[in-house]
Order: sequence, then C-alpha cells, then structure tokens
Amino acid sequence: MSRARVARRIAAGAAYGGGSIGLLGVAAVGVLLAEMQIAKRTVGGGAAPLPPGADGLYGRAFGTDDPLRLALLGDSTAAGQGVRRSGQTPGALLASGLAAVAERPVVLRNVALSGARSDDLERQVSLLLAQPLGPPDVCVIMIGANDVTHRMPPTESVRLLASAVRRLRTAGAEVVVGTCPDLGTIEPVYQPLRWLARRASRQLAAAQTIVVIEQGGRTVSLGDLLGPEFAANPREMFGVDNFHPSAEGYATAAMAVLPTMCAVLGVWPETDRLEPARRENMLPVAKAAAEAAKEAGTEVTGARAPWALLKHRRRRRLPVATDASPEAQGEGATETPAPTN
Repeated sequence: MSRARVARRIAAGAAYGGGSIGLLGVAAVGVLLAEMQIAKRTVGGGAAPLPPGADGLYGRAFGTDDPLRLALLGDSTAAGQGVRRSGQTPGALLASGLAAVAERPVVLRNVALSGARSDDLERQVSLLLAQPLGPPDVCVIMIGANDVTHRMPPTESVRLLASAVRRLRTAGAEVVVGTCPDLGTIEPVYQPLRWLARRASRQLAAAQTIVVIEQGGRTVSLGDLLGPEFAANPREMFGVDNFHPSAEGYATAAMAVLPTMCAVLGVWPETDRLEPARRENMLPVAKAAAEAAKEAGTEVTGARAPWALLKHRRRRRLPVATDASPEAQGEGATETPAPTN
C-alpha cells in the first residue's frame, strides 16, 4: 500500500479521534516533557529496579521438544522495568500463559530496552532475525511512551514501527503490538498536562494501529495501561516510581495481550467471528483504530481493506509468579488459568 494512502488513513484516524495528530505544538509537548521528568524525579524517588532477565524455557511440564518461540520488543514496559522478579515481567507472564493454552513449551527471548523509542526497533528486530533458529513464531511489541515524552514526530514514530512489523512479518513471524499507553494515567501529572498527555498518547496509538494492520499485524490497546484497575487503584497498579507498572499492573497487561497473541497462533478457543453482545464490530480501519485507542484491551485485526475487526476477547486470569527462575515459572504454567471476562 502506498505511503500516501496510509497517511490519509492516519489523518482519518486522528479526525475520528477528535483532532489532528500534529495538534500538540512543540511548546505544549515541551511543557509536557518537562512535567513528566519532574514527576519521575520527585515521586517515588524517580527510580525503578532494572528489568530482571526472564529469557528461558517455560512450560517444561509439556516437555522440551518443539517449543514455540516468543519474542518481546520495545521499551521499559516490554522489558518489565519496575518489578524485581523475572516471573513478574510481561514476557514471563505471556510465555507461561502461552505454554498453558497451547500445552507446549515456550522459549522466551526479550530484546526490549528501557528508554527505547521506535528508532531502536530496527536494532531489536535485527537481533531477533540473526538468531540461528530463525524468526520467532510470535513477537509482541510495546512501544510509544518514550516517543511522546521525547517529542518524536508521530509520522516518524509510526514509519519506524511499520518497518519493524514489515520485517518481522516478511520473515514469517506473527506480530502483536501493544499500542502507546495513556500517559494521562500517570498519577503525578496534573491537568491540563494530563489532558495533553492523554490526547497525544491516544492519537499515536490510533496511528500505530493503522500502520500495524496495513503490515499484517494485530494490535491491542494498552490505553490506560489496560483497564479501569489503574484509574481505581493507581497506588497498587503502579510500581515504586509511580511511573512503571507494578507486578499487578503487568499481570493486568498480560491478561489483555495473551488472548490476541494466542489467537494469531491458532491456539485460542475463540474465533474471529464477531460477537455484537460484546460490542464487537467491523469498521473502517481508521475508525476502528480511534475506537480502540479509547478503550484499553481492545484488539484490532485486519479483515479486508479498508475494513478491520474490533474485538473484545475474553481474558484469562494470570497469577503473579513469585519465583525468579524462568524455568520454575514455566513449571507454574502447567495449570490453565480460569477464563474471565
């Protein structure tokens, strides 16, 4: 698809979302950036634990032969910054959940980097594609927050994301992108900057959805970091720096991403058939992207251009593991969590 057509769809998505992607001027975003940096320094000491390593084999109860290969790419949210145990990271939670649903072992490789912006995705993709075993079966990308706070132009941000998704899809990997989280949920950010942060985040998330669908991937809206739990219990759902998610926050995020990740591999019990009772619909891609950006946990799947499916998959509850060993956490994935809405 031509760049001009994608650009038109991004502009349409911004219109559906209530304004132009370029509406936030440099001065406004600069003030937002300064406020974010102050919040990170002054609340909770502005420091979070470095992400614990979680690479390894999960689901050993299902054997060790023919494992599924899962990769995580992106920023500190994908890396798991803010928790102290490997089993509490989103990669470990997703690997455990995938092993439980597929009843197969899963090998996790996480190349996400704290502080990364979309311009780091090229390096991360190259690391994965250089592996001797070939590309992963499925890749989960979480990126965008640092693009907003560091004033990367949205058009450049989505161009870089589209390139990363295209490379992974061309190599044969399925791709699920957790779109830019709602930075307006960060507790130390007050009005009117909270409104500006929310607007910038949602517009970038909508644009990300459009380009990911164009490249054959799927998206899940991270929105207000996946669910009303964050708005209702910010002290519980954010980590010690009040900026990165806590263990409970990552578990909530993983619950929302897991169904889509399993669906692209054909191991989820639900189909892509629409369920109107769950407010699922087929919409123009731009409108679907804008709607998804407003509601955390919403999946957007390509149907037939220019249409997309808006899905609200049932989630599975994931326990927060306390064991720091990836192998031990994999053993804990042998029991399939109970489905939940």
